[in-house]
Amino acid sequence: MSSLSVSEVADLQISKYANLGGLAILVYDYCITFQDEVQWTWSRPWGLTRVIFTISRYMPFVATGMTAYAALRVSGPCGPSLEENIMHILSIIAAEGLLVIRTWAFWQKSRRLLIGLLTYSVVSIIAAVTVNVTPNHQLIPGGESSPGCNFEDSRNAALVYSILAMFEIVILILTAYKRFHDYRDFQSSIVAIFYGDGMLYISCIITITVANVIVDAAFPIGYSNMLDTLQLVAHSVLTSRILFRLRSSNERIYETDASLLPVSGAIKCAQPSQMETSGTQSEASEV
Repeated sequence: MSSLSVSEVADLQISKYANLGGLAILVYDYCITFQDEVQWTWSRPWGLTRVIFTISRYMPFVATGMTAYAALRVSGPCGPSLEENIMHILSIIAAEGLLVIRTWAFWQKSRRLLIGLLTYSVVSIIAAVTVNVTPNHQLIPGGESSPGCNFEDSRNAALVYSILAMFEIVILILTAYKRFHDYRDFQSSIVAIFYGDGMLYISCIITITVANVIVDAAFPIGYSNMLDTLQLVAHSVLTSRILFRLRSSNERIYETDASLLPVSGAIKCAQPSQMETSGTQSEASEV
């Protein structure tokens, strides 16, 4: 560390503080949403969605804890450990898996869409892992690492986050297209939750991912790990909130339908849009 300049030391300190701040955000959000988790997930049977949710909800605590330890460490091996990288990758994959399931449900469980998204997911994961495991081959020139063992990463991380950003943009486009193509005239709250929360939260996730691309590609190398924890936190927190909001809205709709059952029994005809929306509600209940 003695060979580092004052500006390089300052860069590393800012990066470390940012990661510790991300961990604090994760813990705070968990505390204020724990009741929602108990209400909307604990009573559900174990299935694919709940398994993926559990991984995306709890594995970031391990991953961000390991990153925080690396940030505070003053001695030891250089660079992030293999275990830390695996935890980061699995946490993000699980969160993206929830987005894929949500998009598939919004598309009325289209088999073609599911196959396409799964294929694209596998290709993206392979490409990202391949770039991530070749830190000694600088695919983006510039920004040589500081001498010694410091809290820094390879500029190749910018390519990894670029692959992730492209995948998330595809999810965003699919959500927007389905909303305006099939549900343009619907006045259903469940559709509004599917679309509104999806567009808002996914846009926030994309913003963090793009920020990581910019930081890793253009900022001084000391900032290369600055948004690592925030990337995990954004995925975990926002995808969990999408799930909680969706199930909460779906539950309120079914309660309203049950209270109107005696009245609806006297009505023998239903509008097509209502029938279509009911199908969307049943799909949402499985997400």
